[in-house]
Amino acid sequence: MKKPSVTTVKKYLQALTKKKVKYMTSERLASIVGVYPEKINEDLSYFDPMINMDYTYDLLELIPTLEKYVSDDANKKEVAKVENVVTKKKLAKYESLNDFLYKKMTYAGMIDRNYNWSDAELRALKRLIGDEQARRKKK
Repeated sequence: MKKPSVTTVKKYLQALTKKKVKYMTSERLASIVGVYPEKINEDLSYFDPMINMDYTYDLLELIPTLEKYVSDDANKKEVAKVENVVTKKKLAKYESLNDFLYKKMTYAGMIDRNYNWSDAELRALKRLIGDEQARRKKK
């Protein structure tokens, strides 16, 4: 079975909780939401497969399940990773671009050609290059 989208489930849930009725069929919900009853049955059959077979199924019984589905999805939302921003404080330990390259790429005074740059180091290098270009432009 295909998982219904959270926005669709929210729309159905809002319509189910908004109307104060004792009994809600997919036909009645379809007239409220503006979607065909077959589509509603297809979407909500993920929660209870009997909906497809019984057109008199009371959809109000699904409200707790739908609320749990929506809340679980809200909890699963990934927090955007904070990108490590290169600040002046982090770059203060390097005198210049050459100093940064020397400290990162040399090993016992020899240049290490196999050095792999991390993303944070590349951002710092980019910032140092920009600062160097700005300094030269001023001259």
